[in-house]
Amino acid sequence: MKFLDQAKIYCCSGDGGDGVVAFRREKYIEFGGPDGGDGGRGGDVVFTAVENLNTLIDFRYAQHFRARKGSNGSGADRTGAAAPPVIVQVPVGTQIFDEERTILLADLDQPGKRVVLLRGGDGGFGNAHFKSSTNRAPRRATKGHPGEERWIWLRLKLIADAGLVGLPNAGKSTFLAAVSAARPKIADYPFTTLHPQLGVVRPDATREFVLADIPGLIEGAHEGAGLGDRFLGHLERCRVLFHLIDGAAGNVVQAWRTIRRELADYGGGLADKPEIIGLNKADAMTPREIAARRAALRRASGAPVLVLSAAARQGTDEAVAAIAGALDRARAEALHRPAGDAPEGRPADGPGEAS
Repeated sequence: MKFLDQAKIYCCSGDGGDGVVAFRREKYIEFGGPDGGDGGRGGDVVFTAVENLNTLIDFRYAQHFRARKGSNGSGADRTGAAAPPVIVQVPVGTQIFDEERTILLADLDQPGKRVVLLRGGDGGFGNAHFKSSTNRAPRRATKGHPGEERWIWLRLKLIADAGLVGLPNAGKSTFLAAVSAARPKIADYPFTTLHPQLGVVRPDATREFVLADIPGLIEGAHEGAGLGDRFLGHLERCRVLFHLIDGAAGNVVQAWRTIRRELADYGGGLADKPEIIGLNKADAMTPREIAARRAALRRASGAPVLVLSAAARQGTDEAVAAIAGALDRARAEALHRPAGDAPEGRPADGPGEAS
């Protein structure tokens, strides 16, 4: 199944039903009277987040969503039936933007969360509505109110607790496969990962967290180099970032600084998230190289550096424990953080998909 994290769709709520002009004609009622009913309400367009979806690919084939018009009123003062709503199911983590992608209309970040994006039009009044002491037989009825319509953008941000970042070939997919049941594509060439991957990691019997692997970044990704930085939006909801660096590639400090610059240039609060640094491919380095490169990274970052080999599954347990501990601290801080202090994600960039 192809991964699609942005889609543009058209939505239109239903028009209200029309009111009618009708009069009573009953035996023993001398003058009868108006009894035209009101029109029914048009259908709403409702978006709801469901857990069994993880891509917006369905919106490649269904791009128009129109609700039905409400039924017209009828005689005997009968109101027309309201039209049913159109329910649009989207993955958890979907954001809804206006057509210009500048205004966030809704953020469906919880399973079962619903939002009525477009309300159906109200039904028109029948002539019974206009009866008065001075107008006993009105011959007036109104049309139903029109519904709303608009083009919108859907943008999916995956829900994950921790995110993997790094240059291409840093070993992110190998690490994800080593610590979870996920089976991402692994090969010895850059940009093997073309779309985000998720895996569930269980440090022990009582805890688990979701780890997200995104395509590798290169210098200038915020300007569109490589696969660009459009997949970084999937990390905006992560509490912790695990920065993997290819120790066997040489200049580990430059690699670390490249990714840090791209995170800062992207914005969205990514550069401020807690970061854990892992020096990967220890099995391809000598002990002297490991010590020198680890010390250089520690001096440049001012943070501890883990040494591991995802391919040989050495040090992966310690890395998972460090991520779990950082997540526990981040959750504890979030409980004591005043509402509204969390950084806002930036609006969606351009459309597109990864195949």
